[in-house]
Amino acid sequence: MFTVGVTGGIGSGKSTVCRVFGVLGIPVFDSDAEAKRLLGRDASVRRDVAEAFGADIYDGSRLDRAALAARVFNDPGALQRLNAIVHPAVRSAFEEWAARQQAPYVINEAAILVETRAWKRFGHLVVVSAPEDVRLARVMQRDGVSAQQVRARMRNQADDATREAAAGTIIVNDGHTLVIPQVLAAHEQILKFAD
Repeated sequence: MFTVGVTGGIGSGKSTVCRVFGVLGIPVFDSDAEAKRLLGRDASVRRDVAEAFGADIYDGSRLDRAALAARVFNDPGALQRLNAIVHPAVRSAFEEWAARQQAPYVINEAAILVETRAWKRFGHLVVVSAPEDVRLARVMQRDGVSAQQVRARMRNQADDATREAAAGTIIVNDGHTLVIPQVLAAHEQILKFAD
């Protein structure tokens, strides 16, 4: 199965772009959603997270997401420990899911493919790009968080130039440039690679 990674900075509009690919019949695996599912339901992941961050990180059966975010977004070492627990489990889930799909290619939507060098495992990388001020406003509105909180998350991600240097395709989602024609062009290009 030909695999495509779709990534971009927080608030760039990865999910919007992936919805368009989905309309074209391309299966999309949402790594962030899978990570949340694993953190909440996978016994092995839950055990490892509790060992790394303390049993109080779970309130009974529920992960205290705010407490975990407060610990990892301002501490690169803590973020690395969390990623070392969650990323292998997400990667395994993606591989199992991809093997079951019937399509010319599949997409893995993930926020930090470039930062973790995971983009190298894909046949093609699509980077969704938007100016930082646009991304900041989107995330503040979407998540109801402060600019300072968004910037803390952004600091844990690669800069635009680094992401774009790894890209096979760049889709601009700045609120002015039409996204659908860009996705259609990318789709046609990827179909040729997947042949």
